[in-house]
Amino acid sequence: MDENIKYEKLRNIIKLYLPEDVSVDYIDIKSHLINDLNINSANLVDIVLDVEDEFDIMLENDDMDTMQTVEDALQIIDSKIANKNS
Repeated sequence: MDENIKYEKLRNIIKLYLPEDVSVDYIDIKSHLINDLNINSANLVDIVLDVEDEFDIMLENDDMDTMQTVEDALQIIDSKIANKNS
């Protein structure tokens, strides 16, 4: 899957959980999910579940702990897809 497609899919998931005071425009590759985008831990769990469904992967608790930025999330998604296909 193309990197831009993965990024857009992830961005579309994240934007569903943004608080009202955070613009979608703030989402970029370096955005910290909690510090920059103000996503709370409950919504972070929802994002993880949506990512699992969207990309047909299974994320572990360790993955959620290391998923701090949009870039981290994309790296985890890439890793899970690669492991699934090998």
